[in-house]
Amino acid sequence: MDWSAVVILVLFLLLPSPCAPDDRLLLGKPLSPGTTIVSDGGGFALGFFSPTNSTSAPANLYLGIWYADIPPLTAVWIANRETPATNTTSSSPPTLSLTNTSNLVLSDATGRVLWTSNVTAASSPSAVAVLQDTGNLVIRSSQNGTTLWQSFDHPSDSFLPGMKIRLSYATRSSERLVSWKSVAGGDPSPGPFSYGVDPATALQLFLWNGTRPLMRDGPWSGYSVASRYQSGAGAFVYQAIVSTADEIYLTYTLSDGGGATARTRFVVTDSGTYQLQSWNATSPSPAWVVLGESPAFDCNRYGHCGAYGYCDNTAAPAPACRCLDGFEPADAGEWGAGDFSRGCRRKAALRCGAAGAGEDFLRLTGMKSPDKFVRVANRSFEECAAECASNCSCVAYAYANLSTATGTAGDATRCLVWAGDLIDTEKIGDVVGSDTLYLRLAGVRGNSNRNALRIALPTVLASSILIITGIFLAWFKFKKGKRSKDYNSKVSLVTTCSSDVLVEGSPAQDFELPFIKFEDIEAATHNFSEAYKIGQGGFGKVYKAMLGDHEVAIKRLSKDSEQGTEEFRNEVILIAKLQHRNLVRLLGYSVEGDEKILIYEYLPNRSLDAILFDSSRKMSLDWPMRFNIIKGVARGLLYLHQDSRLTIVHRDLKAANVLLDAEMRPKIADFGMARIFNDNQKNANTRRVVGTYEL
Repeated sequence: MDWSAVVILVLFLLLPSPCAPDDRLLLGKPLSPGTTIVSDGGGFALGFFSPTNSTSAPANLYLGIWYADIPPLTAVWIANRETPATNTTSSSPPTLSLTNTSNLVLSDATGRVLWTSNVTAASSPSAVAVLQDTGNLVIRSSQNGTTLWQSFDHPSDSFLPGMKIRLSYATRSSERLVSWKSVAGGDPSPGPFSYGVDPATALQLFLWNGTRPLMRDGPWSGYSVASRYQSGAGAFVYQAIVSTADEIYLTYTLSDGGGATARTRFVVTDSGTYQLQSWNATSPSPAWVVLGESPAFDCNRYGHCGAYGYCDNTAAPAPACRCLDGFEPADAGEWGAGDFSRGCRRKAALRCGAAGAGEDFLRLTGMKSPDKFVRVANRSFEECAAECASNCSCVAYAYANLSTATGTAGDATRCLVWAGDLIDTEKIGDVVGSDTLYLRLAGVRGNSNRNALRIALPTVLASSILIITGIFLAWFKFKKGKRSKDYNSKVSLVTTCSSDVLVEGSPAQDFELPFIKFEDIEAATHNFSEAYKIGQGGFGKVYKAMLGDHEVAIKRLSKDSEQGTEEFRNEVILIAKLQHRNLVRLLGYSVEGDEKILIYEYLPNRSLDAILFDSSRKMSLDWPMRFNIIKGVARGLLYLHQDSRLTIVHRDLKAANVLLDAEMRPKIADFGMARIFNDNQKNANTRRVVGTYEL
């Protein structure tokens, strides 16, 4: 056997193919135009390129990283954005070299250095530059694998999965994504638009035009990971903010769905937007698809709604400017014409410190907190509230506990206070990143003793209800309502009378109530999107939406609930004709097929139990506020039992069925289990269990 031939064959099989891509740059082997370094997975390439739309002659050459398998060259990182190399036929081309000082150096034919990595760590004679399949160019020591430098720390206009947008606590230095000056003109030099962490607060991300803010994400509320599904990319985007002892940074990853990890990026465009883009290779004309863009609407732009105005992102069909509760447009004419620059003014001036003056803080949930805050360190929620209440210049405060956030070190409290106009506020709903803002308003309740007395409201409320029920329970005759002749403005209850809620023998009633088309409700809730859901009970889900010019709560009764039809009928009968300030108002209804929907007034402070059983919120209920809630519930019960045209026993009164309006006034809700008595009844039997079972 010819053993020499066998050895040659084995060596040939073991050696890499001469056409196989090389993912690294070694000492003494420079990179020149016409050759590239390709990452191990084939996702990215490093080399020299000239922007396709460049009109300069001779063409400028840039050293960059781009997607290796996407036909139109899309650069995600550029080394020499401000110092391009000139591509001429009369001189030698530029080169990229790895030096014995562990630096990458880009130089032209004359030896002039156009760009260098500026590695300041101890040199490693065996260092290697590797292009990873994440798009990150890394210089690392071959001896111990230590990373000496990486392109991810020096971004251009693109934010790739695994990259970090960070800020150092020690130096207050941060890197920003910076747009091209002109994509159409083929000019990748730094443009005016940038995106990054605000060094003044270390809690916020901004999109800037020069030094002028265009958009703001709002102060970090302590979430570790936020996710959203991108249908166009077939993947979830997982975004995280991490705070360590040395820095705070934003990063994100993608799920494995759709293979989009290497072909999805955030980018700051030369038109001043921040976009999430994904490459769509399956369409007849493959192209970059924009999955999301900020700012998406005019009112999302920084300060668009003026001082004390806010952009309501929960409004349908599109976000709109509104005034904060307790404020009104500074110029109603300009506001109505779509000019919100003058913002809003207080309806009642603050008189902090004046004799007899009473002020309180209104709780606004689901908000993106305003800009221009001051962070007060090492404060509990109660101390943060006291910090603002004791300072007449403080107009609002917000609090968050960051202790559960990934990597959080040191002070985990986040007490924010505002002493000037509230600028760039938004209502974003109950989503990750939202805040609860406490707004100072002139009121009728003093707050000098707000921390003096704390009472367990559930016990007091229950006792008051029992006493009042025993004293004022009476039975009056159920009066017949007038039958309306207009079918489109009433709901007929004849066919749904099947329970013991009406006394046997009582005539069926028709009540006048606005009928809302089901398609209008679908449009207002974006087809009952989870983003619009604000609650869920035993009989269905509740959504917040805009119908006409009104904020409403839409209760969609569950199709598979055995008591759905009965509750629907009961709610309409009992609430449609009841008018009392301590009962929730029913504004309309919709019936289509098996869809049964009730439309109520929207109460921004939600239910009482959401405050009582939240340790961070219950302390905001001082004794005067608790006492007013008790009195309001008692007035509502007195009306139901004695003063209304119907004599009604609620049968499911609990903290969850006491809703609070913007001024913290209580309103009794959910009459699905209530029962009407006639004027001579002393007792009655029920054929089903009612109430709420509590463990």
